[in-house]
Amino acid sequence: MIPADDVGRAKKFYTSLLGWKIEPTRTPLDPKDLAALQYQDISTGKPEPGTLSGGGLYKRHMNEPILNFVFVDDIDAVLAKVEKLGGKITLRKTEIKGVGLNAMILDSERNTIGLLQPVQK
Repeated sequence: MIPADDVGRAKKFYTSLLGWKIEPTRTPLDPKDLAALQYQDISTGKPEPGTLSGGGLYKRHMNEPILNFVFVDDIDAVLAKVEKLGGKITLRKTEIKGVGLNAMILDSERNTIGLLQPVQK
């Protein structure tokens, strides 16, 4: 779940940065309540065993922090786009031996997101 001050801006950030599919949710909630939440469903790609491939994006109502990690195929390509899309790199690419390459960013909504390019086996 990703809280956002501007849901449209966050949607553009993640679709452009990571290629996620983000669409308004289909839910039995009252349309008035749903409009206030601005809830969006996120599809991050084909599910793989042991991983999640979806989530949600919604209008921030409190100062709720998050810390999610996203697996990426090419961390350099993703980092090259972060600032152009309104984000900020807070931890440059570092290697975690035996795990992969790691970096941390702030998204367009000031949420901290970890990026991980796993070691190729």
